[in-house]
Amino acid sequence: MKHRLGIIADDFTGATDIAGFMVANGWRVTQLIGYGPAEVPADVDAIVISLKSRSCAVEQAVADSLASLERLQQLGCDRFFFKYCSTFDSTAEGNIGPVTDALLKALDQSFTVICPALPVNGRTVCHGNLFVNGQPLNESGMKDHPVTPMRDANLQRLMAAQAGGNTGLVDYHAVLAGAEAVKARLAELQANGVNYAVLDTLTMADLPVLGEAVSELKLVTGGSGLGAGMAAHATGGEGAAEARELGAPVGEGRAVVLSGSCSLMTNAQVAAYQARAPHAGVDVARSLDDAEAYAAELADWVQAQPAAPAPMLYATQSPEALARIQAEYGAARASEAVEGVFARVAARLADAGFSRFIVAGGETSGIVTQALKVSGFHIGPQIAPGVPWVRALDKPLSLALKSGNFGDEAFFSKAQEFFHV
Repeated sequence: MKHRLGIIADDFTGATDIAGFMVANGWRVTQLIGYGPAEVPADVDAIVISLKSRSCAVEQAVADSLASLERLQQLGCDRFFFKYCSTFDSTAEGNIGPVTDALLKALDQSFTVICPALPVNGRTVCHGNLFVNGQPLNESGMKDHPVTPMRDANLQRLMAAQAGGNTGLVDYHAVLAGAEAVKARLAELQANGVNYAVLDTLTMADLPVLGEAVSELKLVTGGSGLGAGMAAHATGGEGAAEARELGAPVGEGRAVVLSGSCSLMTNAQVAAYQARAPHAGVDVARSLDDAEAYAAELADWVQAQPAAPAPMLYATQSPEALARIQAEYGAARASEAVEGVFARVAARLADAGFSRFIVAGGETSGIVTQALKVSGFHIGPQIAPGVPWVRALDKPLSLALKSGNFGDEAFFSKAQEFFHV
């Protein structure tokens, strides 16, 4: 049997992110929601399990990740990839370090790589430091993230704070010298007792080099860029059109935009879309007061709007407005209430015949996917780097699950252009 890669992703948008890049480079990929039983096509090259383990308790993240590893092994995977965000979202307690350590131990391994870079979206690593559009991570918008504020750009120090082993660096001189030079540096680090090797990455052209260099490791960790590089090395990019056809959006039914992310880019995307489509904001107080009745009201409003362009419901707020909401209601309480309303709205709309859901935000994507009772996806064409259309394995539903800062300002409109292809 051919090698099959098993991927454990720490959130829903991150799962579709890496799956989309792999499909764009010619791999057939199936994404599962959680690690429960689900049918998987026999001819896939990679299976992605999407979790909600990025910001939960460390113990839960480790337990879910180990259960996912066991499930992937049952499905015939013999190499594994722990996928996290290209901005390395974590705290000094985890969850990236503890999950990496747990997976290494379960696989009887002592060495892996750390590679969050995604240059096409402005995430690069130089001298072991992570940059976002040329800014050090801790000077970017991530410095004030409400759940995982990033206060250091140095990946070696970040791993040292939350993991149990030693960290080293494969600098850019080795990457420029090619895959064999990177392999030699990895072997040197491992011989010197290093457990995690940070990979410098400055351009998309570096990724196939790194993909080849890590292709024999039992476990790798990183962002979707490294996944793209591994697929590109294996296929040379052939087969992409055939692979993405499986996940092309369904041809019938109405669409809706649901935006829960409060990132800077999503704020810009919501503002741009407000100028051309019906839109309504989700009120936190009403979400807390009577979520069921409020969700029914919002779903009725969506159904009453013209079908195209798709109407939008949004809880997206500016940083200042978000701070006021969190101060008044509490960050966790407000977030849970709004996400609960999005879940109820999505379920009602699906019952009413809506079949295409464009969703912004990792938490919102997760709760909507669960509300729609989707067990897994075929991965389709990319709307923007890291954001593909996906089609449910077992029902006529398609979703575009967008991580907060991905896509350009016209993203919501561009997603709907695929309906007419």
